[in-house]
Amino acid sequence: MNYRHAFHAGNFGDCMKHALLVALLRALLRKPAPLFVLDTHAGAGHYDLTAEPAQRTNEAADGIFRLLHDVPPALDDYMTAVRGLGLYPGSPALTRSLLREDDRQACCEAHPEDYAALRGLFRHDRQVSVHQRDAWQALKALLPPSQKRGLVLIDPPYEDPREFSRAASGLTLAHARFPTGVLAAWYPVKHRAPVRAFFDALSLRDVITAELLLREPLDPSRLNGCGLAIVNPPYRFEREAQVILDALLERLGDREPGEAALVMRLADE
Repeated sequence: MNYRHAFHAGNFGDCMKHALLVALLRALLRKPAPLFVLDTHAGAGHYDLTAEPAQRTNEAADGIFRLLHDVPPALDDYMTAVRGLGLYPGSPALTRSLLREDDRQACCEAHPEDYAALRGLFRHDRQVSVHQRDAWQALKALLPPSQKRGLVLIDPPYEDPREFSRAASGLTLAHARFPTGVLAAWYPVKHRAPVRAFFDALSLRDVITAELLLREPLDPSRLNGCGLAIVNPPYRFEREAQVILDALLERLGDREPGEAALVMRLADE
């Protein structure tokens, strides 16, 4: 309840997460059947990077601001969406910008101020429902959707060390209730021990991870990288994700030891 993403909006973790989110949605949109998208930790929806919270940390300087000019082709779709939406878009705004008339979106946010902002953003939008509720309870309450296809994005703040375990449990629950959906969980990489435990806790089939590391993950006090674990990735997404990560690393990396762009398969189909 204390976490506010406004302090971190547009950082390298956002760029990685959102570029891959756009690619996942584009892959799902290749088929005409309607989609359902559930965003379990939706935040405020979009963020003013000139406002005090973002200026206080200035994390966007090493993230989205490095991508604004001379955009690599692999990031063009993501950056076109960012420019078209004005304020830096969180996952709810990015998702909504891509949905078709028959698609539906549900956003959950527990923090009262961010919930109010999110509700205001979509107050006249019949395709988007906004819920002030616990993310983990939402997986049980809002799944399965009437649509047979879709995406679940799980993006907790990881302020609590138990969040890795909750993310693994959340993916397992989402898969049990929505086995045909694409499921994605973002995670920080500070050091490897909690990430390995997270991987070990996933007893699902057809799982890949996409990671962007800006330095060797040895210092647990720093965000050294981040990843997205994806269950049921779309056809050819592994190849697409690698190209996107390579482009991000080229622009966001500082040639530090251990930096890498990795797509790994954790479990076969």
